[in-house]
Amino acid sequence: GHFEDGRIVLDEQRLSDQELREVDKVFVVACGTAYHSGLLAKYAIEHWTRLPVEVELASEFRYRDPVLDRSTLVVAISQSGETADTLEAVRHAKEQKAKVLAVCNTNGSQIPRECDAVLYTRAGPEIGVASTKTFLAQITANYLVGLALAQARGTKYPDEVEHEYRQLEAMPELVSHVLAGIDSVAQLAKQFASSSAVLFLGRHVGYPVALEGALKLKELAYMHAEGFAAGELKHGPIALIEDDLPVIVVMPSPKNAAMLHSKLLSNIREIQARGAVTIVIAEEGDDTVRPYADHLIEIPAVSTLYQPLLSTIPLQVFAAGVAQARGYDVDKPRNLAKSVTVE
Repeated sequence: GHFEDGRIVLDEQRLSDQELREVDKVFVVACGTAYHSGLLAKYAIEHWTRLPVEVELASEFRYRDPVLDRSTLVVAISQSGETADTLEAVRHAKEQKAKVLAVCNTNGSQIPRECDAVLYTRAGPEIGVASTKTFLAQITANYLVGLALAQARGTKYPDEVEHEYRQLEAMPELVSHVLAGIDSVAQLAKQFASSSAVLFLGRHVGYPVALEGALKLKELAYMHAEGFAAGELKHGPIALIEDDLPVIVVMPSPKNAAMLHSKLLSNIREIQARGAVTIVIAEEGDDTVRPYADHLIEIPAVSTLYQPLLSTIPLQVFAAGVAQARGYDVDKPRNLAKSVTVE
C-alpha cells in the first residue's frame, strides 16, 4: 500500500469504497504466527472503524458454522498463500457470500487466487521456517486494511488517516534502532538457555506479542513457553511461578490512558515476590519499571498500536539466541515445514 493524493491506496486490493462501506463485521482467519498478527489487527480495526472484529484459528473457523453474509469481510492471513486450513476457511466464507481479502506474501499462490482481493506484504522470500519478518509485515498490512476501511467509511478524518500512515512509515527506522542495541538480548539468551521453561506476560496489544514470543521459543529452542494475558495471572498461571523462573513482560507505555501500565507493574511485583526472574521490555525513559526489572530491554516510545512492531523484535532475537546456545539450527526447526499444506 501507499499514500497518494491524500488517500491510502492498497495495491491489488479490488474491493471498492462502496463495498467497504457495506461491511458491518470483520472476521480474521489465520494459523500460527499469522493468527497472532490477526489478534493485533482486531485492536486496530475496531479502534479505527468501530466495526466488530472476530479473530479465529482457521482450523476451527468452519466447524462452528460462523454467521457470515454479504456484508461480512473475511481477512485471510497466510505467508505462503497455501495454508490448507486457511484455504478451506476462505472457501467456506465464499460459500456464505462473504467478501474475502487475502493478506499474503507469495505472489500467485492459491489463497489470493480464490479471494475477492489481495494485499501482498512484499516482505521478500522468508527462508527460515519460523516466521519473523513476515509477522511484522502482516501487522503492517493488517493495519493498512484497517485504515482503508476507516477511510472508506469516514470513521477517521483524512488527516487522521495520514497521521497513522506516517507512523507506520516511520517504523523501519525505529526497528533499525532496536536492532542496533540488540546485543544485550543475545547475551540474555545465553544466560537462560538452560532454563526448563519461560513465561511471557502482556496486556492489550502486549498480549498477542507475548503469545508470539512464546511460540518462537517453542519453535526454535524446543523449550516449554507460554504466553498469558497478565490479568489472568491470578486465575491459574501464578501457580507456575517459582524461584529463578524467567518471566518476560511486555510493558505498555506509562502514558497509556487505561492504567494498563500500573496494573502490569503490579503483576511484575507479584511474580518477583515469588522468586521469578523478570525480563521487562519497556519504553525508553520508563524509570518506574527499573526497580522491578531484573533485566531491562528498552525500545523507542511509540503510540500503543505500533508498539508490537518494536517489542516483538527482542523476543525473536531471544528465541534465536536460546536455540543457538542449545546447538539447534534456527532455520530448520524439527518437525516443522514452511508451508502447512495439509489439514
